Amino acid sequence: MTIDAHHHFWHYDPVEYDWIDDSMAVIRRDFLPADLKVAIASAGIDGVVSVQARQTVAETRWLLDLAGTNDFIRGVVGWVPLVSPDVSRVLAEFARHPKLKAVRHVLQGEPDPNYMLRDDFNRGIRELRTFALAYDILIFERHLPQTLAFVDRHPEQRFILDHIAKPRIRDGALSPWRELMQDLARRPNVWCKLSGVVTEADYTTWTEAGFRPYLDATLDAFGPKRIMFGSDWPVCLVACQYQRWAKIVRSFAKPLARDEQTAIMGGNAEIAYRLG
Repeated sequence: MTIDAHHHFWHYDPVEYDWIDDSMAVIRRDFLPADLKVAIASAGIDGVVSVQARQTVAETRWLLDLAGTNDFIRGVVGWVPLVSPDVSRVLAEFARHPKLKAVRHVLQGEPDPNYMLRDDFNRGIRELRTFALAYDILIFERHLPQTLAFVDRHPEQRFILDHIAKPRIRDGALSPWRELMQDLARRPNVWCKLSGVVTEADYTTWTEAGFRPYLDATLDAFGPKRIMFGSDWPVCLVACQYQRWAKIVRSFAKPLARDEQTAIMGGNAEIAYRLG
C-alpha cells in the first residue's frame, strides 16, 4: 500500500489560518476528503495520514470523525495540550479512536526556541507511550540542536520529523543542517518525512536539481528504511501539484532496491505510525 504520510484538511477561515499570506492565495479555500481523494487517485496513492493544522482539541475530534467515515484516511496526527496537567485524560479520550496514531505541537511557531525542553512539555511527551502514540516534530533547521536534546530525553518514544526539518533551500545552504540531520538520524527511534520540501524552495523558480541535494542528504542520514513520502497537501499546491510531487519522490527512490522504494512510498509510514 502506498501512503501519503502528511497532509491537512481545513475549512478555510482567514483568522484561523492567518499564516496563509498573499503568496499562498491559491490555498485560501476549503480542502476536504473529497478533494484529496481526487488528488491521491491521480498519483496512485492508496491511503493517507491526516495531520493537525490548528492547535485545538476540536480539530482533533473533527479529524478523527473524518477518519471514521473515510477508509482511505489510515491515521490521524492530532493536537492535545501536552503542557496541561490534564493531558492524560485528554489522551485517554482520543486514544479510544483506533485511528489516532500520533500527536503534534507547532514547535516552529513558539516564540521560545527552547519550548520543547520545558519540563511540562516533556511530561506530556512521556504520556504518549502509555497510549502507544508517536510524536511528530515540526521545526525549522535552527531548532535541530534543541531537538537532539529533546529526543535524547525519550529514547523509547517514536518520533517522526516533518518536512526534513525545513532547511534553508531558498538560500542553497546545506550546512549545518546536513550535519545536524546526520546526528539526529543516529537515534534509531526517529523517522523523517520527505514532505514540505518544495515549499522551502522558491515557489515559482524552484527546480528539482535545486532541492535534490537535500533529499540525497536525508537519504544518506536516515537510510531508505526511515524516510517516507509525504505531500504536505494542500500547502504544496502553492508551488507544485500533488501528482508532480509524488512523481519526484518516486523518481528519487527509483535507483534503490524495489523493497526500499516500497518502504519509502508506504511501508515506513505503516511501521512508524503503526497503521496496520
